[in-house]
Amino acid sequence: MSPVKRTPRRRWTARGRDRTIAVLTPIVLLALWEVLARTGLIDARFFPAPSSVFDRMVALMASGELWIHVGASLQRLFLGFWLGLVPAIVLGVVMGLNRSVRAAISPLVSGTYPIPKSALLPLILLIFGLGEMSKIVMVAIGVFYPVVINTMAGVVQVSSMHYDVARNFGAGRWQVFRTVAVPGAMPSIMTGIELGAGLGLILIAIAEMVGAQTGLGFMIWNAWQLYSVETMYVGLLVVALIGFGLSALLGALGRLLMPWQRSS
Repeated sequence: MSPVKRTPRRRWTARGRDRTIAVLTPIVLLALWEVLARTGLIDARFFPAPSSVFDRMVALMASGELWIHVGASLQRLFLGFWLGLVPAIVLGVVMGLNRSVRAAISPLVSGTYPIPKSALLPLILLIFGLGEMSKIVMVAIGVFYPVVINTMAGVVQVSSMHYDVARNFGAGRWQVFRTVAVPGAMPSIMTGIELGAGLGLILIAIAEMVGAQTGLGFMIWNAWQLYSVETMYVGLLVVALIGFGLSALLGALGRLLMPWQRSS
């Protein structure tokens, strides 16, 4: 009689342990914060107890104000995400496949990438004004750079043998693009997308602090001006929750697009 294999059970136990730790860590930190605020060991004027922050969040949700700001930010983030993502993937793959294009464009990307994206906000406002387009463009810029850099690196790292095999079987440029370059670079592309989505969320909050009347960035900035500390923390908490949700969504999308990595 063959021995019983226990490896799957150990994997499940380790996975369950990791999930438990991930859930308990923020709960413990919030409980500690609550105790410190209640006992006066930290200044509740600047670090209000989490319970008061959650009470304020419930009030903003009940009034509908929070949903207006969340909806405005998500709409701008969605439009800017796709505006930066599509050209970044196309350009990144082309740069990875074509040495001449890479030599021409790579210095431009490398030279402009270190510029703080928030420092571009005055220029963006000058060009696009105070309307919606300036916020969308800020997100697109934040998404573009991580995606194009990681996509190019992923395509370059694909073994030349795969390209040779595809060409030997008569694959055209579009078929090489679709069946070799993009799937081979997908891990790097997904990494760039996750980084770009996070940076886009940061930039939309910054852009909404200038010339906006809705959005989480506006809510945070307005709360600071009115010294409504609980409202400010609500905005920060919602931004964190959106970031966590985006990370989980992109992680699930990555597992769907790359089934060979599910077991890793």
